[in-house]
Amino acid sequence: MTLRPARVAMLSVHTSPLHQPGTGDAGGMNVYIVELSKRLADLGVEVEIFTRATASDLPPTVELAPGVLVRHVTAGPFEGLVKEDLPAQLCAFTHGVLRAEAGYRPGYYDLVHSHYWLSGQVGWLAAERWGVPLVHTMHTMAKVKNAALALGDTPEPPARIIGESQVVEAADRLIANTTEEANELAVHYGARSDQLSVVHPGVNLEVFRPATATPVGTVGDALDHTCTATAPGSHAHADPRTTAAARAEIRARLGLPVDATVLLFAGRIQPLKAPDVLLKAVAELLERDPSLRERLVVPVVGGPSGSGLARPESLHKLAAQLGISDVVRFRPPVGQAELADWYRAASALVMPSYSESFGLVALEAQACGTPVVAASVGGLPVAVRDGETGFLVQGHDPREWAHKLQHLVDAPALGLRMGAAAACHAANFGWTGAAAETIEVYREAMGTAR
Repeated sequence: MTLRPARVAMLSVHTSPLHQPGTGDAGGMNVYIVELSKRLADLGVEVEIFTRATASDLPPTVELAPGVLVRHVTAGPFEGLVKEDLPAQLCAFTHGVLRAEAGYRPGYYDLVHSHYWLSGQVGWLAAERWGVPLVHTMHTMAKVKNAALALGDTPEPPARIIGESQVVEAADRLIANTTEEANELAVHYGARSDQLSVVHPGVNLEVFRPATATPVGTVGDALDHTCTATAPGSHAHADPRTTAAARAEIRARLGLPVDATVLLFAGRIQPLKAPDVLLKAVAELLERDPSLRERLVVPVVGGPSGSGLARPESLHKLAAQLGISDVVRFRPPVGQAELADWYRAASALVMPSYSESFGLVALEAQACGTPVVAASVGGLPVAVRDGETGFLVQGHDPREWAHKLQHLVDAPALGLRMGAAAACHAANFGWTGAAAETIEVYREAMGTAR
């Protein structure tokens, strides 16, 4: 008989799936856990997500969706702790997880799926205690981040590297976002080939879709309307007609000039994400062509995070120093529906990150019909098809970034064509498919667990 989990304990110690992505420690991992859990539940696998309680008035449990329960575990002070303080609270968190399981019949959870190394430490102990497999997703790795640090960023500590190595040794399966990430796990942490599985993350195609998508009907109807396959096995291409008109309507709603070039940054504001590279590239564009100032807008949608919390005003100050404060517009993090509108309003999304395990933001923007200019790091070469759905940039020289952005500034029609192709490319990354592949990893782990 083929084993299949009925209930999974999902661990997310340092950030809650209920938190707003784009600020603090909430980001792509939050989106990943929420969307994966919902789709697992749709496929018949119940999920209980354990996360640290960050306020005294939080209910013990919250139903995130049918079949998905969030459990708030008390571990240390509710407020005032940053991610770097949490290793000292892992014993308390583990106790809370084990106590929750003790209230059920033996074998209540069939499997543990932990996210990020802190959760992996807890998952390692819980899986051993319950006699079930441990599946782990790193999301980011200390050795990879330290090899590509942004100027002024803080290296990850040796304790994290040791902790990650322990989790890799303990895990029955490691889920990597890309083949490159799987190779990094093998090279840097000695992961075995029989541990590694590659599952690309998805994108919520119901929320993130082109402005041309029909408001009535299914997501499939909308994609069929805009994409046509050119040959069996080939990638589809979308029809860019009416995109400009729909974008104008959205821009008016967001208070953006209808005829402007809009270069969007969306995400956590920290050195790792390199929003400063975008600002310096914009200054370079304006130096080359001062008349561009009248038709260029650079929205920065997100909040300080990580080492960026120590200097929350640094990006505002940089914009002033560069003389571009008049074209940069800072906006706080927004919910998914409004974020989708920001993507649709943009001429391009810009992602100059120094490291990305995958880059869900790139997929979200492309699903909305917006091309992406991204650093050629991590999973971004998988998320973005260079020269077709956007551009990949080697390195972080603002002049090189300005050169790539110039193509889209000079040729708006190119951006529309790339955006149309981007929507069809992103349509290949649905969360239901990612969840189905994850269940297969669960099956393998249950079949071969020690």
